[in-house]
Amino acid sequence: MHDNYGDDSPIAAFATVAGNSALTLIRCSGKGAIDLASSVFAPKKLKDALGNTVLHGWIISANEKIDEVLVSVFRAPKSYTGEDSLDICCHGGPSAGKAVMSVLKKAGFRDALPGEFTFRAFTNGKLDLTKAESVMELVSAKTDTSRRHAVSRLCGSLETEIGEIKKLLVHVLSGAEIYLDYSEDEISADADEAEGKLPNQDTALDALARLKRLSASWQIERIFQEGVTVVIAGRPNSGKSSLFNALLKEDRSIVTEIPGTTRDWIEAYVSVEGIPVRLIDTAGLRESSDSVEKIGVQRSRELLKEAELVLYLIDGAQGVTKEDTAFCVGYNAAEYNTAENAQTQKPLLLLWNKADIAPLPQNFEFADNKTVSVSAKTGEGIAELFTAIASAIQEQADYQLREMPAVAVGTERQKKLVDTACSALEEALALAEKEEPLDLIAPLLREAVNALGEITGEVSTADILEEMFSRFCVGK
Repeated sequence: MHDNYGDDSPIAAFATVAGNSALTLIRCSGKGAIDLASSVFAPKKLKDALGNTVLHGWIISANEKIDEVLVSVFRAPKSYTGEDSLDICCHGGPSAGKAVMSVLKKAGFRDALPGEFTFRAFTNGKLDLTKAESVMELVSAKTDTSRRHAVSRLCGSLETEIGEIKKLLVHVLSGAEIYLDYSEDEISADADEAEGKLPNQDTALDALARLKRLSASWQIERIFQEGVTVVIAGRPNSGKSSLFNALLKEDRSIVTEIPGTTRDWIEAYVSVEGIPVRLIDTAGLRESSDSVEKIGVQRSRELLKEAELVLYLIDGAQGVTKEDTAFCVGYNAAEYNTAENAQTQKPLLLLWNKADIAPLPQNFEFADNKTVSVSAKTGEGIAELFTAIASAIQEQADYQLREMPAVAVGTERQKKLVDTACSALEEALALAEKEEPLDLIAPLLREAVNALGEITGEVSTADILEEMFSRFCVGK
């Protein structure tokens, strides 16, 4: 592990993004942190301040006032890190915070490493690893739904579930090890149990069912965290950029009546029923002699390969053209699929645009795809489109949003370790079914228990911790 991770030296870092804002927050923590900060703070009351108090004063350097600040004092162990800590609230802007940070470093603070505050919270027993990871989930949450899920894990929902499953497995493991440590004659139990049937097998099956539910939850949680890529495609001047702006409720794409205005793609995130959607507006699909437009069209085709859902616009004023037909018929052909999704039919929503001047014909059916009538200009049908997008994502992921599990894993690391525990437990049960010796089964049960311990941090190595916390932002 990095030499500085794991020590208790005083550290400092910006907890807010530098820029033009009213306030800037600098977080400090470590052994002697309050005494060091007191040496550059006036009036000299900071050193004796009680925990959970706020002091008003100045950061000073060589008797020069640097900035007027508020300092929140936290005494160990009642702090985020479990150490003596301070939050220094100074003026915003690009200069004040940097000046205060410079004074703190001269006083003896060093720059905090990525995630070092949360790392110290973990090592000092303030957070387990599931809660520590949920901190970054919360910081990076793109929608209110993903925020709520992160808060649930921060409150301990996943830690509790893992602990309960682990307790079940420890019970099964201890039962198996009893039979290994003592002869049959010394144990008051049925002989068939000692001969290979796994003791407490029903408990093991219960643990396996709960592990499988946790594993399956990642498919749902990943969508809420990472979102899905939705590409708007269609012929030039079909209204793609207008629709993009309508979905965002702001003007991001240039809209004109001249075909081929959009030469490159533009993207933004939008929340659709709690799911973060990476929405991409692309150049119109057509053959062109313009070299710049040709590049834009090629990029559009590449994005279509990456898309998890495509919104294809039909210009209602012109009706279905041969280009529209060619696209929809060939959409699921190899040219629009990557190797990863070649076996999966990616959902396609047809949008009959400009419905304000050309209503969707009755009983309209085209290429066996669902069609939504919209007007990007007036907003007609936009609410229905949001519902259709959410429904398409539901069907693709094969889940029901309203049946989200009460507890879910929040990171790929957690998912892999849950799968490791699942595999080990399934193998143990398969061996028990064959009435294999318990000395073959017990190590698999131990492997499952250790995998769960690694999720919460009870079992960990320096390399694992460095890999995890190095992904955090500085100041967390």
